[in-house]
Amino acid sequence: MNDFSDRPWLASYGDDVPHDIAEPTETLVDMIWNSTRLYRDKVALEFFGATTSYEKLREQIASVANGLRQLGVGHGDRVAIVLPNCPEHIVAFYAVLRLGAIVVEHNPLYTERELRHQFEDHGARVAIVWDKVAERVLAFPSDVGVSTVVAVDVTRSMPLATRTALRLPIARARESRAALTVDRPVAGAVDWRTLTASRYLSNDYPRPALTDTAVLQYTSGTTGSPKGAILTHFNLRANAMQGEAWVPGLRRGEEVFYGVLPMFHAYGLTLCLTFAMSIGARLVLFPKFDEKLVLDAMGKSPATFLPAVPPIYERLARAAAKRHISLKDIRFAISGAMSLPVEIVETWETATGGLLVEGYGMTETSPVALGNPIGPSRRPGTVGVPFPSTYIRIVDPDAPGTDRGFNEEGELLIRGPQVFSGYWNRPTETAETLLPGGWLRSGDIARVSTDGFVTIVDRKKELIITGGFNVAPSEVEAALLSHPSVADAAVIGLPSKNGGEDVAAVVVLTPGSQLDVEALRTHCRTLLSAYKVPRTIVERKELPRSLIGKVLRRIVRDDLIAGR
Repeated sequence: MNDFSDRPWLASYGDDVPHDIAEPTETLVDMIWNSTRLYRDKVALEFFGATTSYEKLREQIASVANGLRQLGVGHGDRVAIVLPNCPEHIVAFYAVLRLGAIVVEHNPLYTERELRHQFEDHGARVAIVWDKVAERVLAFPSDVGVSTVVAVDVTRSMPLATRTALRLPIARARESRAALTVDRPVAGAVDWRTLTASRYLSNDYPRPALTDTAVLQYTSGTTGSPKGAILTHFNLRANAMQGEAWVPGLRRGEEVFYGVLPMFHAYGLTLCLTFAMSIGARLVLFPKFDEKLVLDAMGKSPATFLPAVPPIYERLARAAAKRHISLKDIRFAISGAMSLPVEIVETWETATGGLLVEGYGMTETSPVALGNPIGPSRRPGTVGVPFPSTYIRIVDPDAPGTDRGFNEEGELLIRGPQVFSGYWNRPTETAETLLPGGWLRSGDIARVSTDGFVTIVDRKKELIITGGFNVAPSEVEAALLSHPSVADAAVIGLPSKNGGEDVAAVVVLTPGSQLDVEALRTHCRTLLSAYKVPRTIVERKELPRSLIGKVLRRIVRDDLIAGR
């Protein structure tokens, strides 16, 4: 048995990587204020070519914070953000935090049903929402508790020439504009410009404490029910510091990060919203990943740091080769959210000359806990070694007090300053996930080599990871079962060629029904986000069940894989 307390992985750290980080002493508000002071004339944000300096960013944050204060937002209040990647997202995030309030991030592509479930849980009274989806929030019944919806037109942050082009009386322009905004003010919503026109919030307005909750990030966690992970200023600031310590050769005030990861996801939030801003980087924002937009941006502001997921690296490398666009400025690329195939590493590193390394984390670890060293000691095929100030154990999944040794499989436990403090209003789930001593149960089965590299073997939990997002099988099964032709359903993840998983379903039909795959998928689309809709739906006469009647999803999965 071995609790790895001697941290054998430290020998694999780069020469300039500290074994531990200093304990955070500044909140995220202090952090962004320091960046706006140190890099005041540098570009903080770029959006379709339009730029915002760090000084202007601070002014916008102070104005919106005062506007939110006038709407009644105060310390400890939850404020929902339902936005794609855009400058307003960054401003709103830090304006909420400036008041000591709590940001609750949401996927703007969620259906009304999915959003309502989360709003009912966190109880935010104010929501800052993309105008394209504002009506979904406005449609909530009064008992959900939302009193004010602030609508954001993201096209107003684009250059004048781009906005003008979007208004041309041609079909392509109309289609592009319709994908980005609505044509008229949203009835019943406050215009974002009302907040930006506010006076600056007074500097002596009380600031949050390090131990205050900064963000509620919804996750399916290690069980299937979405719940809000409580991330404090301390957690998120620590993870940004760990990220900076991990990457040798970072140039403060000079790096260019590409924000292709959605910032409503924990991975995009930390790598772009906090880490990038903490080092005075230029953050180039994309409302969604579009390889053409990304490669076009490389001509003006070439990326030097690209956090992404495996399919993005593969698509960019191939598209750049086809268009004869150089990717050689990208020195650092960190992949997460799904396994990284070695073939994609080879393709990317041939295209860029830089390194592509895999990391590992969870929403509950703010989110990064492990990473491959950015240097010769990296080991493709593993998720690397624990970050500075991070400890791990491998334990018996059924008896987490029993440690396992090198090269033995068991559940991965994590402890460090980035580990969350619990789930919002979920004491039972918190107690099941956080063990005495601050150890987080990951729900992942892993093994550790003698020199400390971690390989994820399997998941104890049954979540499906598709495109970097978690999908709870039970949620998709409920959607399928609400269709009159479905008597029973089991949802699993099938390995994808891109390294993640595809959502697949096995259904048992009601007597007299016939399988209509497209009808079932269309039904699911009315209840679920697109990425949760099964790609594959097959029929079986019955589902395998345990003696107590539980569907054996592993057998279902093995059956479908064998059938391929």
